[in-house]
Amino acid sequence: MTENPEKRNVTALKPPAGPREKKPTQISCSRGLHAFMERNGLSFGFTSYQSGRLYLVGRLPRGKVSFHERHFVHAMGVAATPQRLYLATQYQIWRLENVLAAGQKMGDFDRNYVPRNAQTTGDVDAHELGVEKGGRVIFVNTKFSCLSTFSLTHSFKPIWKPPFISRLAPEDRCHLNGLAMADGEARYVTAVCRSDIITGWRDRRASGGLVMDVRTDRMVSEELSMPHSPRIHDGKLWVLNSGRGELCRVDEETGAREVVTFLPGFARGLAFHGPYAFVGLSLPRDGSFSGLELDGELAKRDAEPWCGVQIVDTRNGNIVEWIRLKGEVRELFDVFVLPGVSCPKATGLLDGSIRTDISIENWSPDDRRDAPSGEKKEAVA
Repeated sequence: MTENPEKRNVTALKPPAGPREKKPTQISCSRGLHAFMERNGLSFGFTSYQSGRLYLVGRLPRGKVSFHERHFVHAMGVAATPQRLYLATQYQIWRLENVLAAGQKMGDFDRNYVPRNAQTTGDVDAHELGVEKGGRVIFVNTKFSCLSTFSLTHSFKPIWKPPFISRLAPEDRCHLNGLAMADGEARYVTAVCRSDIITGWRDRRASGGLVMDVRTDRMVSEELSMPHSPRIHDGKLWVLNSGRGELCRVDEETGAREVVTFLPGFARGLAFHGPYAFVGLSLPRDGSFSGLELDGELAKRDAEPWCGVQIVDTRNGNIVEWIRLKGEVRELFDVFVLPGVSCPKATGLLDGSIRTDISIENWSPDDRRDAPSGEKKEAVA
């Protein structure tokens, strides 16, 4: 779908046909979003597990913004590069590959991410993802309170658990949720608390949150409120203190936190490009998100909560651009940036073109059968 910033930046996205009619989602964006993406040479995306959507945001001609959506049930964490997306869903982790060659386009789109492989993990409530230097995918296995990787024969292979978790059990004890990668390895995780009983985190949401160093099992920062999305950027540790609506910079040695800005929503999903932080926001809901300091902070500012993405200049805490969603979509999970990409799209599982858009990897009789795939180029038929 496209959006004209000269017409109040509003677009209605109709959800795929289903057993019942749903309210369309109204998407609005800041007037300068297109120029911001063009100036910084990027596009970006975000997921909504509540509505089961992967959204890709790009630039169209004449200052228009492209919002491209595809349905993936319970879309969660994304590990993204300009050529590949790994996407966690309800019981599988998908690998989507860009099939367009450099300089090739499909209409206005310069990337088309096509599902090529799905690892079936079962419903382990996979949250954020990372890819190690050697290419191994690791994911936050929230239901079993551990970090995991793929298994050839089983649902998953655990590779780390917090020391306060006594055993692996499908009980979501501490609500392990976020993963920071650095230099191709897992560095930090976030959890809602230290609980070692089934769903114990629900009683510790207000101030039990923590950031932990995976390499040493050291507590880096504590007394957070439902923290999410730890990230390393420009040598600094960042985290979303979601229950208080804060984007924070954290001293890795002392754990001291510096609040960079207030965010008017439950923050999950954090990505960076230069000095800019892309933050996903969700509407508070009864249950997990209720009774947090965020409610009071919004009331203090006479403000309504947002669902959308806000782009923060981390040098001064100002919100420089934004996207806001109203209607069916109320909660987002992850945000990712695609540098060097102008207008991305994806082929969805419910998209009829997945049966007919067939791409062929270039081949000649002289090619060795065991040649590394990275040495070959792709073409689209």
